Amino acid sequence: MSERTPDETFARYVKLALVVFAACFIYFVVADIRMPLTPQARVYHKVTQISPQLNGPIIKVLVSNNQDVKKGQVLFEIDDTPFNIALEKAQIELANVAQENAQIDAQVDAIKAKLAAASAIFDERKGEYQRLNTLVESNVVSQQDVDKANAELKSAEANLSALKAELNQQLVARGERGDHNLKYREAQNAIKRAELNLAYTRIRAPHDGIMANMQVTEGTYAKQSAPLASVVDNSLDLVADFREKSLTNVQKGVRAKVVFDAIPGKVFAAQVEDLEAGVSDGQLSANGTLAAVEKSNRWVRDAQRQRVHISLEESKAPLNHLTSGARATVQIVPNNPIESFVANVQIRFISLLHYIY
Repeated sequence: MSERTPDETFARYVKLALVVFAACFIYFVVADIRMPLTPQARVYHKVTQISPQLNGPIIKVLVSNNQDVKKGQVLFEIDDTPFNIALEKAQIELANVAQENAQIDAQVDAIKAKLAAASAIFDERKGEYQRLNTLVESNVVSQQDVDKANAELKSAEANLSALKAELNQQLVARGERGDHNLKYREAQNAIKRAELNLAYTRIRAPHDGIMANMQVTEGTYAKQSAPLASVVDNSLDLVADFREKSLTNVQKGVRAKVVFDAIPGKVFAAQVEDLEAGVSDGQLSANGTLAAVEKSNRWVRDAQRQRVHISLEESKAPLNHLTSGARATVQIVPNNPIESFVANVQIRFISLLHYIY
């Protein structure tokens, strides 16, 4: 058997390289559709900014940065002196309203008594006038007596009307009795507002999590709606960005495997939880300006990526130290046994590579 010449050896290597390249190219095209993989995955934690509901100097800082906190735990305390004063003022106002209403009730009772007496006098004057008016025709009484009785009747009627008007005025000023009285309700609302503001002086954790970016010290002046720190939720949200064509066969509930850069060598079982409806590039804003046309001189543009939410099936114990923004690689695992085997080999290989990079 004759030895190959250098040219024949080189040609053989070129052919072998072309075959390997063609095989890799075909594998990449098929795998990207049948068992897609993306290194563009990231862990997100819900972050809640802690903002005070009112203004005032902070007198107590009860937590430190990166400390675990529970929902409802007091984080900071604002000086409550002015809010205690406001609460006491509201309570005094409620007492004044109760006292004023009691005084009006007493006046109403007094007017009702006067009204009863005036009504009796009116009935008496009316009866007397009617008797005298009957006797004047028989000349038993004079016309002067009748006119005097008529004047007294009109005076009694006017006094009765005045008392009725005064009673109505007092009843309007008093309003409804009990908790439905307007002044009483206003005073109660003032107390509730004061109590609420007093409760706001203790800034509490909105949920379980970890304190982050906390630069608050005693003496810091808290301003309403100005963030003082953040609470990072313990639960994580894993999102992966796939090329559009890679999501052809991906639906909610499809199996997946995940490896994290921070936990090399370990593969986590997962599944597709949801596919987002779109990306920011696909959002049109009605801002009154003309359309902004995309400009590109490339024949083949960059592939558009779509976001997919992944839920992990493993225990969260080894994932507790994953910070918001931790990177991951997500492998979709198809149901076909052969494709599933290849996908598992592929993600296992990547998990081992994380020991290197």
